[in-house]
Amino acid sequence: MPFLSAWAPKPNYTTYKSPYGPKYHNQPHFGGITSKSLFRVAPTLAGFGGVALFTVIFYASGIPRLQDDVLKRIPILRNASAYDRSVPASDSPF
Repeated sequence: MPFLSAWAPKPNYTTYKSPYGPKYHNQPHFGGITSKSLFRVAPTLAGFGGVALFTVIFYASGIPRLQDDVLKRIPILRNASAYDRSVPASDSPF
């Protein structure tokens, strides 16, 4: 029976597995990403994410809405005089 057709029944025997051979099993993955590879790159991704967050807050720190909603809620950055951008009367064009 060298040529099995698509409708032929499968043989009812299992392949031999040696008790002394390696114990193979399927490793769960999602799109090729395993838990081992995820834990290996997690510190690097966290570092890049932290730097990206700092950069966004640094560049957007002049926006009053960000100052009120985010920066003034952080205890170290709560100093109100740091956000005072009042223009002196001598420099005002009006």
